Amino acid sequence: MKRIISTTWLVGALTVAMTVVSLAGCAAPQPSQPTSAGAGTAGPQKPLTQVSVALDWYPWSNHTGLYMAQDNGYYRDVGLDVKIYVPSNPDDVLKLVGSGKDNFGISYEADVLLARSEGIGVKSIAAMVQRPLNSLMTLKSSGIVRPKQLEGKKVGYPGIPGQEAMLATMMEKDGSSIDKVQLVNVGYDLVPALIGKTVDAVMGAYPVHEAILAEEQGYPVNVMSVTDWGVPSYYELVMVTSDKMAGEQADVVKRFMWATAKGYYDAAKDPAKALELLAKANPEADMKMEEQGSKLLIPLWMDNVTTYGWQEKDRWQGYEKWMRSKGLLAKDVNVDDAYTNDFLTK
Repeated sequence: MKRIISTTWLVGALTVAMTVVSLAGCAAPQPSQPTSAGAGTAGPQKPLTQVSVALDWYPWSNHTGLYMAQDNGYYRDVGLDVKIYVPSNPDDVLKLVGSGKDNFGISYEADVLLARSEGIGVKSIAAMVQRPLNSLMTLKSSGIVRPKQLEGKKVGYPGIPGQEAMLATMMEKDGSSIDKVQLVNVGYDLVPALIGKTVDAVMGAYPVHEAILAEEQGYPVNVMSVTDWGVPSYYELVMVTSDKMAGEQADVVKRFMWATAKGYYDAAKDPAKALELLAKANPEADMKMEEQGSKLLIPLWMDNVTTYGWQEKDRWQGYEKWMRSKGLLAKDVNVDDAYTNDFLTK
């Protein structure tokens, strides 16, 4: 696969890529299948329980495990009828889940902490990607390979405070200051802004997506991972539910995560089929890009863990502390309430 990114990220990606072998070789989680009324029984079948999953973005390679679980009948096996959809405004996922309009949703560790600090009762029930993807990206032709080189230059970002805080940390780590760069809100048009040279760098780019898109258009890039420049590690994408759902419908949550984990194991073992399902879900997807991205992304689903979705308290604590230090949280957050491993299949 052709990609030109920073040496540091490349070495890291090649290292974690080794885990895809063990992931693909593992059987899907196979403890006693969670029980569900009318599922897998010889007697009369009861109606399936309908639940919804709000996606964080249009369907892409990180969603393939969901489509695999659905196509292979795992949700139906545990008595669930799962609707997977893209909300009109993906930024509203946590509000939709917190209000009970949706049962589950895909979000970000930072957003879960922000929501809880604002009194929205949501929590992460699985880490879908075990390490950060957020990066600072520049054109290779610019020669900019470290944050300090951006002094006096323009940096595009989606207008998200967390991205601004990440850039500030990266600049500080490299002996500089965010005050020495000009921030430009380019929304989510990161690649057009960079290759069009509206800005000199973009903050918030993913090596598994934007970097590949840029290179497809003939613009090789340098990618600086946020964790290489002072930002503590965190879980990039997480599956969330509401406190109420987790408390009052724990059995449904358990069944949902059992089937979802099976779907992700299967997607890792058969990425070709997973991509076929993605193409059906999103006919407009750039499948050449998604194929390349999935090769980088799949190892990150199980990077250094043996249970799909596993989360560590120190990771949540470290990131919550960093967010507080940057003034991003309205109030302190008890991370024990922000995540749980209780619904994972061990």
